[in-house]
Amino acid sequence: MRYRSFDPSGAYADGKPRARGLRCVALRERLFGMSNPEIVLARHGETEWSLNLRHTGTSDIPLTDNGRRHAEALGRRLAGREFAAVFTSPLSRAAETCRLAGLGDQAVVREELVEWDYGEYEGLTTAEIRETAPGWTLWSHKIPGGETAEQVGARCDALIRDMLECEGDVACFAHGHLLRVLGARWMGIAPERAANLALSTATLSVLGWERGNRTLQLWNDGSHIRKE
Repeated sequence: MRYRSFDPSGAYADGKPRARGLRCVALRERLFGMSNPEIVLARHGETEWSLNLRHTGTSDIPLTDNGRRHAEALGRRLAGREFAAVFTSPLSRAAETCRLAGLGDQAVVREELVEWDYGEYEGLTTAEIRETAPGWTLWSHKIPGGETAEQVGARCDALIRDMLECEGDVACFAHGHLLRVLGARWMGIAPERAANLALSTATLSVLGWERGNRTLQLWNDGSHIRKE
């Protein structure tokens, strides 16, 4: 798997342009319906922290046995589908889900897909946070030492710009809150509105198009897990 750090100026740390190696077409063709690829979003499988509802940002928590099985089920769901690009968060729970789903050899690590930085709230549940910050929610309150919704949204916007240049479908393996914000920004709404887009582990979502408008074609689909 290749690793390249993200630079908002438009290039990776190695100096290569972000779209290098991808088949690209004009953005105008995307917007006017001549070629409308789908963006497939896969949240990583279950971890001990996700099972216990602990905020898991940059901590590199591994998949549980169930998480690995669910990642394999996700792979069977995606079997036979071709992608022009496959992107993954560098964190192991997402990269391992991508590998178990059968797409690891094609994956490119993207720093934009790292989960929300929860700062001082890393590893805590919402109930624990509210003991000192009554009424706290990720979407409406600040995180001491962590990211803002606007900062996460900016990361998603940068990735969306790249994905719009890919000729064909794109798969992204990442994290719950990050992917929720990505869905919101795809639709052009504020990152905070992602509060309305619940997302479970190892689920599949699809961002698509209708008559030139960006849409949610599928969201939080875990039917492949329920069949296990």
